[in-house]
Amino acid sequence: MPAALLETVGLCAFYGATQVLFGLDLKVGEGGVTTLLGANGAGKTTALRAVSGMVQTTGDIRFCGQSLAGWATEDIVRLGIAHVPQGRGTFVSQTVEENLKIGAMSRRDRAAISSDIERVYGYFPRLKERRKQQAGTLSGGEQQMLALARALMLRPKLMLLDEPSFGLAPLVVRDLFEILRTLNRAENVSMLLVEQNASLALDLADRAYLIETGRLVMTGAAQDLRNDENVRRAYLGY
Repeated sequence: MPAALLETVGLCAFYGATQVLFGLDLKVGEGGVTTLLGANGAGKTTALRAVSGMVQTTGDIRFCGQSLAGWATEDIVRLGIAHVPQGRGTFVSQTVEENLKIGAMSRRDRAAISSDIERVYGYFPRLKERRKQQAGTLSGGEQQMLALARALMLRPKLMLLDEPSFGLAPLVVRDLFEILRTLNRAENVSMLLVEQNASLALDLADRAYLIETGRLVMTGAAQDLRNDENVRRAYLGY
């Protein structure tokens, strides 16, 4: 496995007095794609929120070898970690292009931002057609594309992706995952992916972790988990 870009060591997470994660040791390799598998409520989304500094945690989270303990979410974002939450989270009253500019708020290189908007439109030509349209009037697939495009405006080293296929038609999902594959390979964007469609997730990922009730129960190469009989029966349906 390549050198770890992101690593959690003994990660525990809490909502108030309720503990949700119990000692997770995770790694995302430089240029790699890691997926978290598990049933609803297993703690996958909380793991992403923990990396983003959005929940109370103990243990350690390291990015590029640097501990993020005690860091505010906005400072974590500035390091190059882009979080695309479930539900897309677009600014519905703003136009497509205004949403993209919001994604680059932490940057100061105006000429490069304009160039990156055009680069992002190259990945999502549908968004270019709708650049002056309010985000709230887009289809579900288009809003998901916009959420990804806005995250790319950060020029992230790591993308945290929470259920990118949720509620989308199969053809839209296929196109979306092809774009993710291209971003990973062509731009070396690492990814930590939470995705209910385990087959899609394992096809994209090089490493996988299986979480049950906040605890890791299996880890390994994505292909090894795909070939595991218990994983196939529980998550792949065959």
